[in-house]
Amino acid sequence: MTLELLRTYYAMGTNGTIMHNGQPLCYTIELPWRNNATGISCIPEGSYFLTKRFSPKFQWHLQVMAVPNRDLILVHPANHALKELKGCIAPVSEIRGPGTGAASRAAILALLSLVFPVLDKGEDVVLVVGRRADDRR
Repeated sequence: MTLELLRTYYAMGTNGTIMHNGQPLCYTIELPWRNNATGISCIPEGSYFLTKRFSPKFQWHLQVMAVPNRDLILVHPANHALKELKGCIAPVSEIRGPGTGAASRAAILALLSLVFPVLDKGEDVVLVVGRRADDRR
């Protein structure tokens, strides 16, 4: 399975849409692009395998594998990138502004309900991260 994350970059955060088979699945918020600096930047554009992960803090969520020069990049619930993220991707149901959204828990549940059955069958899930065509920044 391939998911596409199409981003728009802003000074205060990065907003995106996760697409599956050309259809929007959910929105995303991330930190602004700051040259992939640990803890303050979103991850670089590219293709990444996703795996299942569990933690007491986030319960079931996803891990983004093999991010250059970064460790433990997750896809987990959050509604404000600058306050709640350290480089991870947060699915949201609604974009409220650059790097801010709403109803993140509902969005991640929709994402996990699509992705987990594929991973449970031993199939790969790839997230292709790129710039939205109309983002001129």
